[in-house]
Amino acid sequence: MPREHPLSWHRLLPVGVVVVLALVAFLGIEGPHWLRKLYHPLKYEALIATEAKSAGLDPYLIAAVINVESGFREGVTSKAGAVGLMQVIPSTAHAVAHEAGLPERVTAQTLERPGTNVRVGTRYLAYLVKRYGGDTQLALAAYNAGMTNVDKWAADAKRTGTPFTEAIAFPATRHYVDEIESQAKEYRELYPGVF
Repeated sequence: MPREHPLSWHRLLPVGVVVVLALVAFLGIEGPHWLRKLYHPLKYEALIATEAKSAGLDPYLIAAVINVESGFREGVTSKAGAVGLMQVIPSTAHAVAHEAGLPERVTAQTLERPGTNVRVGTRYLAYLVKRYGGDTQLALAAYNAGMTNVDKWAADAKRTGTPFTEAIAFPATRHYVDEIESQAKEYRELYPGVF
């Protein structure tokens, strides 16, 4: 029986697929601006700028949170019940709106509106940044995993002398914090002077 050629199509096909996927990923990260902008869309610039300024936050950080949370899709609702662009849980949104003295009643339906969602989400993130003494990493982790978890992780990091991100017990939250910091940097590079 003849031996099969080592470079036959069924052996090269998986290698080719991996090479193409690696190239697409590389171009998405380091490629031309137009391609990088596909992975980092930007909408609602005026709204983000207004709410970020009002809350004393970096608008590029808010854009990164929106992209990671919803990909700038308005009507998204998570399995946990988080709603809209910044994926805010209605009970949290109601408490934040009450504390901030916002005039409108915040519900799951009103959180689907970009203006309400970005206003409440930004105010909540600003509250977390203030609560954690300006530490954005702790605030982002709390936005994702809750303050109780972050308080425990921060205490563990302080006790052991390790960086906070290493003390985060949830890999998804560790990735979330890293991803938002990375995307905020990308947004600054891709959209300079937009805000």
